[in-house]
Amino acid sequence: MGAIEDVYDDLDTDVPLSEFRAAVEAKVEQMGGLADDETAAMLVAHELSDDEVSGVADIEPGMEEVKFLAKVRSVGELRTFEREGEDEPGRVVNVEAADETGTVRLAFWDDQAAAVAEEGFEEGTVLRVKGRPKEGLNGIEVSVYEAQVDEDTEIEVPLTDEVRIEDLALGQSDVNVEGRVLDVGSIRTFDRDDGSEGRVANLTIGDETGRVRVTLWDERTEDTEAVSVGESVEVVDGYVRERDGSLELHVGNRGAVETIEADIEYVPQTTPIEALELEQVVDIGGVIRSADPVRTFDRDDGSEGQVRNVRVQDETGDIRVALWGEKADVDLGPGDTAYFTDVEIRDGWQEDLEASAGWRSTVTVVDAAGPTPAASDGSASLSSFGESAGEGGSAGDGESAGESGSAEGVETEREPGGTAEPERSVTDDPDGTGRGDGHEEGAVVEFTGVVVQPGDPTILDDGEETMRVVTDADLSLGEEVTARGTLREGRLDAEEVF
Repeated sequence: MGAIEDVYDDLDTDVPLSEFRAAVEAKVEQMGGLADDETAAMLVAHELSDDEVSGVADIEPGMEEVKFLAKVRSVGELRTFEREGEDEPGRVVNVEAADETGTVRLAFWDDQAAAVAEEGFEEGTVLRVKGRPKEGLNGIEVSVYEAQVDEDTEIEVPLTDEVRIEDLALGQSDVNVEGRVLDVGSIRTFDRDDGSEGRVANLTIGDETGRVRVTLWDERTEDTEAVSVGESVEVVDGYVRERDGSLELHVGNRGAVETIEADIEYVPQTTPIEALELEQVVDIGGVIRSADPVRTFDRDDGSEGQVRNVRVQDETGDIRVALWGEKADVDLGPGDTAYFTDVEIRDGWQEDLEASAGWRSTVTVVDAAGPTPAASDGSASLSSFGESAGEGGSAGDGESAGESGSAEGVETEREPGGTAEPERSVTDDPDGTGRGDGHEEGAVVEFTGVVVQPGDPTILDDGEETMRVVTDADLSLGEEVTARGTLREGRLDAEEVF
């Protein structure tokens, strides 16, 4: 065995020996005879070790160059675009590829894009890729320098676009997900710099593996008007982004949300009320003991906010839940069984803990005047979810009604006027989300949101409202940032963006 083979045997790489030997010969020629075969082999081995990653999940935007193996899951269409100062249009084809560790988008440019569009890659083809990674709109994207078919390597990843919610991963695109609708938000509008009006809406779906927030843009927002809580739907051609540390499924003009005939079960993992701690974000469930009327208040910007308080009880205890904004309109009353997901536990009245259901939360009525769900084991089934949704509002008969009446009486005696919470100032919750963000003219404001329109000004959306931000920071569409600065004439003059 020669020196080249000895170095190759010690190298952990998928590069065939024939390619390694050719690279060594090229290195010897490049160095003009200053390196023998062994030295050149060690140099090539070092380069391979620096560039080659063990899996797609190890690819990071700061890397100069990476080499990896991945299986083709889908191939996009050839798209053209204009380059500034050039007569010839640019061309690109995006390919979604994956291995056992994750999914990545491969961008083939110009001549390579034309070759991919003409010859194509079959789904399931394993590619040996060399390229430069960067942060794309939908996660990590690799601009491909070289890509060769590897017929000798097998990668065990499914080719089907149909995935469960727990299978969603950052960077996925063109995915189809089925789920039961847990929450539907209203359509919100915002102004783009070109004068056009943008639209965004949200809904939340769940299946037996988990739940995910779905964000729909522009014309796709109309899909939310055709679905109701409790229905089964399929999200078609969605793409996955990350926000506040959680994955979201986004739907653009290519995608859709469609109702389907399927019985999908969603099983939330609830936390017992007695185990709740300050600053947790958790799911809770139980029977509604009392429900106050919706209360409105004026925000600093002159708009009207609303809040409603209910008290929910499980087998371990009870807690007040503040429903902000649209959540206050959910039809539920004493005796109903309901679940509240992604609620924030915070200090309440008289040092009691309370749960705050803001824009990220979902409120689901499971059963009118139903039994108390068991939370002691950390789970509860929603297999009957939707059958009685919207029928709440009465205390019902028997024991549930009696408990509701006595509890409501205690609250009224302790808090005159029948409110389940002392009056809050507008600065406590100016936008109805429970986050305490103040938007007073001239005030120092901190606003966190996703870039829905880059440029000057940049428009951020936090899921509940939009904010125009004046900044020199180079921000990308879909990027989540926090801007801190002074509010002037309805715009945030950012001193810091991070």
